[in-house]
Amino acid sequence: MTRFTKITASIGPSCESVAILRKMILMGVNVCRMNFSHDTGQEQGKKVDAIRKISKELQTPVAVLIDLQGPKHRIGNFKTEEKYPLTPGQAFTFDSNPEPGNSERVYLPDTDVMRSLHVGERILLNDGKIEMQVTDVLPDAIKTKVIRGTEIWSRRGFNLPDTYVDTSVLTDKDKTDLEYALTKNPDWVAVSFVQRAEDISEVRDFITAHTARPVKIMAKIERKTAVEQIDEIAMAADGIMIARGDMAVELPYEQVPAISRHIIRECRRLNRPVVMATQMLGSMVESEFPTRAEISDVANAAYLRVDSTMTSEETTIGANPLNVVETMSKILSFSDEDAVKNANDWVRSEESGENDWSRSVSSMAYLNKASAIIVFSRDTESAVKISCRRPDTRIIAVCDSEIVANQLCLMRGVFPLYTPDLFAQRDYVTVAHNVGIEHGNIVIVDGENVSLQNLD
Repeated sequence: MTRFTKITASIGPSCESVAILRKMILMGVNVCRMNFSHDTGQEQGKKVDAIRKISKELQTPVAVLIDLQGPKHRIGNFKTEEKYPLTPGQAFTFDSNPEPGNSERVYLPDTDVMRSLHVGERILLNDGKIEMQVTDVLPDAIKTKVIRGTEIWSRRGFNLPDTYVDTSVLTDKDKTDLEYALTKNPDWVAVSFVQRAEDISEVRDFITAHTARPVKIMAKIERKTAVEQIDEIAMAADGIMIARGDMAVELPYEQVPAISRHIIRECRRLNRPVVMATQMLGSMVESEFPTRAEISDVANAAYLRVDSTMTSEETTIGANPLNVVETMSKILSFSDEDAVKNANDWVRSEESGENDWSRSVSSMAYLNKASAIIVFSRDTESAVKISCRRPDTRIIAVCDSEIVANQLCLMRGVFPLYTPDLFAQRDYVTVAHNVGIEHGNIVIVDGENVSLQNLD
């Protein structure tokens, strides 16, 4: 079975050894995610070095994705480590006093948040388990009323679903992390808590100032403001991650599936890869088997034709990360094959927003029952455009640049080959034979030139 949907695996304590990383890549991991919310830069750098070494030994392109923490907001500490009771209807104050909090108040370190909140807006704490509504805004304090929640304690993270926070998307920590990460030559950088397209421009300017490497930027869609501006953000970025965890806090959870489908459609229309993330096989942190709901979640992502599904704590701290990768690969492989066998006409006829040659390439492959589309790729553009048409045919991307091959590891149905000699010779016959195609039709794409060739 050919798996078109890629696997992005988060790398952490459970899978950071060279032996396990090697097995994960052999089992089908296409993208390795380094979560800079955890570990120091140098610890993450050692993992990147190991992945690069394994990729070179196996002659298998693997993308490295750096995931920045972003402006994650947290309240201050309380007088003790105990949990303090809350009662719906009671008053509670967030202020600029760094003294330890009590049952009536707590320190709010973020001055930009203090400036941004307005009466009537909500503050959600502890993944939405606590809800408060702003009743008054003072120069040095935010007064609220408790709507939901029974207890609060130190360093709880919070979300502001109704508020645009006028702040940089890059914290001081992010800048330090990103500056170091760029010395390790990553392929992708994921930006957390994006609110607007200008956030992506800020990150791109930072990257350009620190490296000549053409690093791709992925916008994580978590906030309500980002969902509302998805087209502008997608056009500014090179890819999108649907981060369903915080999204389900900031927006009504019942809307998340519909929002996800909308984002997937827009990404395909705008020629942007899209990653589905959060708790896809969450129970496998401890369990040997996924739940039936998780199996359906992963399969549904494949049927929606996302570019990649992502593991989080399942592989970073899970009991058996290799089992997680094997399980996800099996579900995706079967679902992809079923989707190809039972493709609906609407999948092939879905509008891309432009009547370009990439649609013609996909149609040519389908109508001529091509075994593969071979793309000679100096950059990612051609392969990405064809991939976003979601052909039911493998896209073999022959690259003369290692970073282009790595970056294309993320794209659905794209199988990159880093072979400068074959790229220079445009030797499509050898390419076809190397991937096991001896007979039949193949579509050749070289720049804007498209041709149909028969290997018989």
